[in-house]
Amino acid sequence: MKILIVDDSAFAQKSVLRLLKVYLKEVEFYTATSGKEALEIYKEQNPDFSFIDLLMPEMSGQELIANIKKINKDSKIFVMSADVQKSVKEEVKSLGVISFINKPFNKEKAMEVCEFIKG
Repeated sequence: MKILIVDDSAFAQKSVLRLLKVYLKEVEFYTATSGKEALEIYKEQNPDFSFIDLLMPEMSGQELIANIKKINKDSKIFVMSADVQKSVKEEVKSLGVISFINKPFNKEKAMEVCEFIKG
C-alpha cells in the first residue's frame, strides 16, 4: 500500500506519518510540502490514499484535489486542515474526498482513519 502525505509543515507531516505507522504495516509513505510537488509524486506513485492539507504554497489543497480527481476520479483522499469553516468543508466534500479531519491529527483520529483504510 502507498500513502501520500501533503503538508507544508514538516512537523505536521512527521506527526501524521508517526501515527499512521503505529496502526498500518507494510506501507510505503511519500511526503510533499506543496501541491505542485504532491501532484508530481501522485502521478509517479499512484498512492492508494492521500492526506492533504488545504493551505499550501504554489497550489492549494483544493486545486491539488481537483487535479488528482482529473487523473483518477476514484482517488481516496483525506483532507486535514485547521480551517473549520462550514463553507470550506462543504467545498472540499463536493470534490469527493473521503473525510475532512480537523487538525491536530491525533491518536484517536489515526485509529479511526486506519480502521477505514484496513476496511
